Amino acid sequence: MIGLCPLASGSKGNAIYIGTPCSKILIDVGISVKDLMHRLSSIDVDIEQLDAVLLTHEHIDHIRGLSALVRKKNIPVFANIETAKAVAALVKAPLKFKIFSTGDPFTIGDIGIHPFTVSHDAMDPVAFALQIDGIKIGICADLGFVSSSVLHMLQYCHYLYIEANHKPSMVHACARPLIYKQRVLSRLGHLSNEEAADVIDAVYHDRLRHIYLAHLSSECNHPDVALHTVRERLQKHNKIVSVSIAPQDCVAQTVLFS
Repeated sequence: MIGLCPLASGSKGNAIYIGTPCSKILIDVGISVKDLMHRLSSIDVDIEQLDAVLLTHEHIDHIRGLSALVRKKNIPVFANIETAKAVAALVKAPLKFKIFSTGDPFTIGDIGIHPFTVSHDAMDPVAFALQIDGIKIGICADLGFVSSSVLHMLQYCHYLYIEANHKPSMVHACARPLIYKQRVLSRLGHLSNEEAADVIDAVYHDRLRHIYLAHLSSECNHPDVALHTVRERLQKHNKIVSVSIAPQDCVAQTVLFS
């Protein structure tokens, strides 16, 4: 498939597929290889076609399937040095790391990749801005605060994958421990629906084609709530763009690059 497809998004596992005529990559491998193969197959991609994996950070919901994947296929793993060290301590398999420097662009085949810093409770977490033949894609989740530099990196995207993790009142009302609530709501936690709407409002332009709302909490959010919050904000300012959910248990709506 030549396009973009979130394969899984949420606390149980994250993986995003991006394919071009020359390159096929994954961002994160937080699901089992069995699930990964099944979901790739549903979009007509064979796991053997993958050229690389990019890692955003070392949390288990982003690397759960990495060990099995590299044992099945000798695939390079792109990460910054702090993430690589953290992952190497967790993954009991030989990893062929390709180290990038956060903030410095690099390429994989015909995909230009610019990793940038985000605020999250990991060693050196990143998000990515990707350039593919004049198309810009922003992949930005697992962050508790949106800085001006993050907004700058997400300017002029044609496709945007942005976290809409929770509704704060649902976090406060849930049965989880206080330490969980404090983490989620902190600047090192996750973005709320309203904060996602703020980001979208700030970076919107008339060539933005599609938005994925990502990493929704199963306890402290609901797809209808997240969609309503974002669509209401867009409508309020007469901004028109399609919005969909990147779900946890199945592949998302696919975007084909024309």
